[in-house]
Amino acid sequence: MHLVVGLGNPGKKYAGNRHNVGFLAVEELRRRESLAELKEKFSGVWTKGEIGGKPVALLEPMTYMNLSGGSVQPAAAFLKAEPADIIVLHDELDLPFGDVRLKVGGGHAGHNGLRSIIERLGTPDFVRVRIGIGRPPPGFRGEVADYVLQDFDPSERAELSGVLTRAVDAAVRVIDVGIAPAMNVTNEKPKKK
Repeated sequence: MHLVVGLGNPGKKYAGNRHNVGFLAVEELRRRESLAELKEKFSGVWTKGEIGGKPVALLEPMTYMNLSGGSVQPAAAFLKAEPADIIVLHDELDLPFGDVRLKVGGGHAGHNGLRSIIERLGTPDFVRVRIGIGRPPPGFRGEVADYVLQDFDPSERAELSGVLTRAVDAAVRVIDVGIAPAMNVTNEKPKKK
């Protein structure tokens, strides 16, 4: 059983924030795979079904970002999902907007949602679909937290559908063929012309 987790904050106030791109990606995956509506459980909303004939569950923690592990850990325990079968889709400051990369394990790089999941699972060894949101632009007034809690700007919103498609493709690829082959495709650098 794969557990696919999208990270974000609950409520309309946060819906279009950069920090909520994980929620947006999981919602796109649910629509694309025609899975059932999300229902409340595990301090979040979730659904289950199949992708490519394999059992999956989708989860959006409703705990607020900093406590995401309080939703992910009980869901993983209930579903008997090993850390290697957990796929977390999240915003990534250290990637330019629109880049999508796969990674297994590693630190949390200051991402409080990842920090919480690592603490509650007791291991960092889960799959991450890192969705690039870029760093604040030069001259940005405020903290990084202010930036991630802002809505995508109009030019980003225009490209967001394609970004979500690439993120969903990456997660589905992990489910279909496993992490190593999925990383080979997803993380491949475009060839220079």
